Amino acid sequence: MAKTNFQYDESGTTFYYVLLTFLGLILFPSTYYFWPAEEKIDPDKKKKYQAYAKETVYWEACIEKGERLEKKDPWKKVRNRFVISLIFIGWVLFAMIIYQISQFDYEMANFDPYEILQVSLSADKKTIKSQYKKLSLIYHPDKPTGDEKLFMKLRKAYDALTDETARYNWEHYGNPDGPQAMQFGIGLPAWIVEEKNSVWVLGVYTLIFMIGLPTAVWYWWSRSSKFSSEQVLLETTQLYYYFFHKTPHMMLRRVLMVLAGSMEFEKGHNYEIVERPTDNAEIPQLMKCLPNLGINNKEKPLCFGYSVKARSLIFAHLSRISLSKHTLHQDRLYIIKKCPYLIHEMVQCISQLILLAHAGRIARLPSLDTVEATMRCSSLIVQALWDKQSPLLQLPHIEEDMLKYFYSRRRNIKSLKQLAQMKEEDRRSLLRSITDDQYKDVMKVLSLMPNLSMTVRTEVVDDEEQHVVTAGSIITVTISITRESLSKFMSDSCIDAREAENDEGDGEDGEVIDDEEDEKEAEKEVEEKEDEKKKGPAWKKPQQKKKSKKGGKQKQKQKSKNKEAAQTTKQNGDCERTIEVNPATQTRSSSNRKFDGESGSESEEEDSGSEESGSEGGGREKGGTTVNSEEEDEDQEWAKFQNKLNKREKALEGKSRVSHSVHCPYFTDDKQEYWWVYICDRKTHSLVTPPYHLTGLVSQEEVELKFTAPGKPGHYGFTVVVRSDSYLGLDLLDDIKLDVKEAREAPTEHPQWEFEDDEGEEDENEAIQESEFATDDDYDEDSD
Repeated sequence: MAKTNFQYDESGTTFYYVLLTFLGLILFPSTYYFWPAEEKIDPDKKKKYQAYAKETVYWEACIEKGERLEKKDPWKKVRNRFVISLIFIGWVLFAMIIYQISQFDYEMANFDPYEILQVSLSADKKTIKSQYKKLSLIYHPDKPTGDEKLFMKLRKAYDALTDETARYNWEHYGNPDGPQAMQFGIGLPAWIVEEKNSVWVLGVYTLIFMIGLPTAVWYWWSRSSKFSSEQVLLETTQLYYYFFHKTPHMMLRRVLMVLAGSMEFEKGHNYEIVERPTDNAEIPQLMKCLPNLGINNKEKPLCFGYSVKARSLIFAHLSRISLSKHTLHQDRLYIIKKCPYLIHEMVQCISQLILLAHAGRIARLPSLDTVEATMRCSSLIVQALWDKQSPLLQLPHIEEDMLKYFYSRRRNIKSLKQLAQMKEEDRRSLLRSITDDQYKDVMKVLSLMPNLSMTVRTEVVDDEEQHVVTAGSIITVTISITRESLSKFMSDSCIDAREAENDEGDGEDGEVIDDEEDEKEAEKEVEEKEDEKKKGPAWKKPQQKKKSKKGGKQKQKQKSKNKEAAQTTKQNGDCERTIEVNPATQTRSSSNRKFDGESGSESEEEDSGSEESGSEGGGREKGGTTVNSEEEDEDQEWAKFQNKLNKREKALEGKSRVSHSVHCPYFTDDKQEYWWVYICDRKTHSLVTPPYHLTGLVSQEEVELKFTAPGKPGHYGFTVVVRSDSYLGLDLLDDIKLDVKEAREAPTEHPQWEFEDDEGEEDENEAIQESEFATDDDYDEDSD
């Protein structure tokens, strides 16, 4: 029996295979992931910052923003070249190893004596012997053309064809020498374990595994442990917790002061911060131009030099003050780039403090004004505007002195949507002070602005009656948000019908009726319709509207459509909304209404549930209604199940951070549209749900917010808010009203678990069955 031998790889065969395997495992994925790809600039982003009006402030800002978007990292080329060099060297080594393996001697693995001697399979011994002598004269080691290795192969091939024993071994074992010992080579060269190389081997091992690897882990941990999940320094997060707990009611300028005190702007915590000798001269001059900077504030670290510099640069950015291009302007670009991430961390900190206050862990509760002031800071910094400035200043070439034409008696344009809804000639007449090229810039930017609409649905999940809200129940508010652009209003055919009617009587001047009068007329129409329909409370509108089944249904549908078209948002008048409280009730009522239209029966008799008409047609109608309602209930359950699966898939995929690019020529980089969605109570100035950061709103998204219903029965009002972190005046507010009922008492009796009573009844039944027939003993007892 052949024995097994273990030995180090002397010839290098096994070692090269091991080396080739490890090199391939590293080289293939590294080439795929780290090969430098050509950075493609989105053409839409480039077009967005191409101004028509030359030699203007907006034109210069667009050129600078376009250069920043196209500008690459100065070290990126060096890194790309270094990566390409490493990958190229790796593939060269890979090719060399493959070539080395291909040169190994595998003649014993595929030993063929006929091929070695170059004779045919039918050759006799005489032919084999003559061919062997002929080749021996050529390859004998004593000859000038000799080859010892090849001569040994010739000798073995000759023996395998002439010697009986060698031929038997070749035919049975594949080798003329007989069975060989099984060898397992260790995939390392023998020189690694040689005594003269032991010092070098141990030195390399120590350098890699005892020094290099622990150092790399320590470096990674020391850097990552300083940052939160949002890549914000933990010391900055602690600073936010301290100041927002210290000042629960914080104004906007105070929020900006805390923002400027972030540790990201201090050189000791961030090596990217640059401190120049010229700051000592330029910063004091800039501070003289900025009022209400809060220089006398002695709170630490708000009074430190880095915080004062960052605050001055933020205030200069909001005031759109030009700075020296190579010094303070570069610092401002870096600080402004960091601000949206820091503001998002601020909102998270405030939400945590509110939760702790509700749990009784802290005494001070941050107010709703503090949360909203913090959120407004993001849009102000992105658009480089102050909070009291008009949203119209987000458009190019619109200056403060031009706003007086927007606020005249005949027209009161305060929002971007109102400007987009104007007729083309009226809009051009309003902006007659700017040139045609400047007007093109205004229209291009205005058409990119978002226009949101939302549908709100409230329900109590996992309850018998989902549309009934009881005290202390968990309310689920589903908000469906649709995103469009203002370009749909910027044509005569898409102008709102109400504005078109008001503009019909205008002459060449293009006079627009004041918005306040339109609102009053709309309110009067709504009140008249409410009086006619005698509707109930606001939270029962969808139910009663669809349950009413009168003869003139088409008229009621038309009125409801007109009423929905007349609804406008409470703030800025720039967004649409639709409230939907009870979807299940609405679906059932719509199916009943459709059935009534087909059968032509009187709705009053069906609502009262009278069964006076015993005709077969009436029975068929009722049976059809039951079947339709059951089918619709099944469809609703299936739709809910599909929605849950889709939400789980989205959760597994992760949160998308790509939506739409914001037009912000004064911001450092490209900015995506993000939104905060939350529910608040305006009466108590409190936040009801933590703000949800919506980062993937491309066309339509659905957000679920949950909160606990009030503990006492009654009527309560809440506000659903969708707030932008990039634009001013495009926030969406919607009121929801809840009728909170008394909580149902918990059941104390559970008959399904009372097995003893059932057994007692069975015993009594058995006794009764036995006493149905009299026995002799019973007769004797009766006679006595």
